[in-house]
Amino acid sequence: MKIQQAGKVTDKITLLGRRESNVYFLDGGSQAALIGGGMAYIVPDVMDQIRDMAVDVEKIKRIVILHSHFDHCGIVPFFKKQWPWAKVAASAPAKALLVKPKVVEAICAMNHEQLKRHDRLHLAAESGFADFSGIEVEDVLEEGQKIVCGDLTLEILEVPGHSPCSVAVYVPEQKALFASDAGGIALGDEIFTAANSDFDKYQQSLEKMAALDVDVYLGEHYGARTQQEAKEFLQKSARAAADFRRQIEQALEQNNDPEQAAKQLTAERMQKAPSDFLPEKIIYMIIGQMVNFVSKKQGRS
Repeated sequence: MKIQQAGKVTDKITLLGRRESNVYFLDGGSQAALIGGGMAYIVPDVMDQIRDMAVDVEKIKRIVILHSHFDHCGIVPFFKKQWPWAKVAASAPAKALLVKPKVVEAICAMNHEQLKRHDRLHLAAESGFADFSGIEVEDVLEEGQKIVCGDLTLEILEVPGHSPCSVAVYVPEQKALFASDAGGIALGDEIFTAANSDFDKYQQSLEKMAALDVDVYLGEHYGARTQQEAKEFLQKSARAAADFRRQIEQALEQNNDPEQAAKQLTAERMQKAPSDFLPEKIIYMIIGQMVNFVSKKQGRS
């Protein structure tokens, strides 16, 4: 079953945000966590949903960033100000990145682009969620760590490949996996491979996560999967990654030019992408990174 609109995923997990940019309220009873950092323009949606669903924000003890890309940390500064008692948690590489001036500037600029795209820049400036001046990570997450969240447990897995700073959270009591883009991005019945930083590690991370017993799969783009779709998602993503790697190799054979191969593959992907998917220039950047990785592995450059 696919769940793409705000509301309950399980009795303990609530999807917040919008179809294309999701965060999750994980309710452990006496404590809770917000998992995922979304894009800045979803702040009004999340605020409305929290109010309408009567979410007890005082229970939120952690805001968990699964990786440091602009579309996965944009709401964090605003909600950290709203909930100063909630500690921001991320991996050590993410902690280092989220205070680097060039990284902060890029995250701010890309969130501003999305605010403009959704006609929310003026509202964001008025309400205080337009500016991104960096994030102080207070809790560093690492492989094997187990964090108590009321009657639930957050088990941390390091899953590099999409980014060097990617982590996933597994909640065994719910058999729920919060994988973010490390698990691929669901696009309808297809999965977009997002091996931005290291294709080898991305495929290894998919295998690692696929070994878990998963009944609930939580993505940060296009929602959650439950039941059989959750159980099969990571295996399907692994097959999609292997297939896309072959497509990259074929495009390089045809073009003998990484840039042209990336343009060709981007055009093919954008034809299938929903209108609320990330902008084409970002998809081109992601695919370009994958093409360059494969090209170097082949000894082309």
